[in-house]
Amino acid sequence: MALDAEFWVAVAFVIFVGVLIYVRAHKTAIAALDARRERIEAELNDARRLKEEAQALLAQYQQKQREADAEAQAIIAGAKAEAERLTAETKVKMDDFLERRTKMAETKIAQAEAQAVADVRAAAAEAAVAAAETILRETVHGQVADDLVAKGVADLKSKLN
Repeated sequence: MALDAEFWVAVAFVIFVGVLIYVRAHKTAIAALDARRERIEAELNDARRLKEEAQALLAQYQQKQREADAEAQAIIAGAKAEAERLTAETKVKMDDFLERRTKMAETKIAQAEAQAVADVRAAAAEAAVAAAETILRETVHGQVADDLVAKGVADLKSKLN
């Protein structure tokens, strides 16, 4: 009986395989596998294309970043040069300003000194005239003395001023 059961299992298997061949199940399975293979292949191609696009985009953005860095460095260098130029220009202007102010102060001081000297001379002249007038009045008397004093005072005033 063991042979009978194995025999019938073998016969049933052969019939099953024959039915599968008859209904062309293998072609349907192969077609399904081919369709799946094509779908997977298309997905892989899309993935490769997307990867290449992403790499190109990454390279493009890296290039833009390098350009932006270079531009930033150029802007910084320009700003430093401008700051140095402005510093030098400001220093020159400040030196000129200080020099003008110093000259103005020196001029004012010289004018004040000259005015002080003139004031002292005028005061000394007036004191000398008053002293001379007093001395002459005490030593010379009469009309001649008065004329002499008046003439001397006038001459002295004109010479000292």
